[in-house]
Amino acid sequence: MSDSKNKKLPAKSEMQEQYKIYRSGFETVLSTIEYKLRDTIILPSRPTFKSRVKSFDSYYRKVLRIKPPLKEEFPLPLLTDMMGIRIICAFLEDLAVVEQQIKDNFVVREVERKGASLSFKEFGYESIHVLVEIPKDLLDAAACTGFNLPHDCVCEIQIRTILQDAWAEVEHELIYKSEFSPFDLPLKRKLASINASLSLADIIFQEIRDYQNKLNREIDFRRNAFYSKADSMSRDALPNRLDVQEASQPISSPYVRGTIDDMLLAAIQAHNAGEMEKAVKIYTDIVESEPTPNNIILSVILKHRGMAFFAQNKYEEALRDFQQSVVYQPENFRSLYYIGIVYSVLGDNEKAIEFFNQSLVYNEHQSHVYYRRALAHYNLARYVEASSDLATAHSMGLDDEDCRHLQDCLMKKFDMNM
Repeated sequence: MSDSKNKKLPAKSEMQEQYKIYRSGFETVLSTIEYKLRDTIILPSRPTFKSRVKSFDSYYRKVLRIKPPLKEEFPLPLLTDMMGIRIICAFLEDLAVVEQQIKDNFVVREVERKGASLSFKEFGYESIHVLVEIPKDLLDAAACTGFNLPHDCVCEIQIRTILQDAWAEVEHELIYKSEFSPFDLPLKRKLASINASLSLADIIFQEIRDYQNKLNREIDFRRNAFYSKADSMSRDALPNRLDVQEASQPISSPYVRGTIDDMLLAAIQAHNAGEMEKAVKIYTDIVESEPTPNNIILSVILKHRGMAFFAQNKYEEALRDFQQSVVYQPENFRSLYYIGIVYSVLGDNEKAIEFFNQSLVYNEHQSHVYYRRALAHYNLARYVEASSDLATAHSMGLDDEDCRHLQDCLMKKFDMNM
């Protein structure tokens, strides 16, 4: 049996000199792992990365406290957190995603969930700590520079939300690094209350995020159905083009009277289920609610109601709502775009182009607006302008079947005029 566990620690000064020698190597390994993490961790909201090699004083205090065994092949006692990387996420749902992505890209030795077992009366921080092996190619590369690490050396990756990280930093200063820890019961209650408040805030943020995700899915579906109907009607202006069937609609949830957010979600779900009268009724209830919603809310709701009218082929009502939406919010580029679509459907291509132009003033990065303006120019026999707009749409990445068909029609027109 090896006597490495009984091997006496070197003097502090000797350990400090060895630590200085190896610190630059630790930093190189750490920065390489962080670079790989930045390249592999993918989240909708951008995470923050922090990395550090443990300071010698912090390292030495912990060595004295936990007394890790010395290894024959390495002059210093190894700690699992000598190299640490912290990944700070916006939402609770991100934590599991990041943990899985780490498991997919590294060899994981251990996962510890700090604070998971604490009661609501305790105030320890929560954090996921993942110990990963140093990749073999990285160990070999370090060895070539004279930095020989044991093959069981690990890097600690901590995963936290922004609020968990804030609490951990404050707790570290108040308790872990201080010689005095609060024993007074009122102080302990205050700390527990703060910790509980931060945990509750994380949960509320996640609930809001879940609601936003659900609402965005419904809005995306509804917007795509609106565009699909508009595309189907626009194709009639071009020869030899078959209509495309719209996607099936999901089942709506019950209408829940409550906040404007509740009502909006219920209206959009009814809209997506094809229950247009119900959707219009809920949108109207929001517009007429007391106290009167602010201009931005009114602009958004009128835009939604206009889309519901459009789905019912009530183009005059749709046009009126889209125009009123712009009155409440002049820079609402989508409502301006939708006005242009209605005018296209009504056959007034000059008016359609006018509002497509206005929409592009507020957001010039709309490939579909350029396509629709190209189609309006085509209908007015302005083939050069149509070709230019279609080329712009294509340069922005729009290259669907409708674009290709319009391009074919334009080529035929140019060939006829040659």
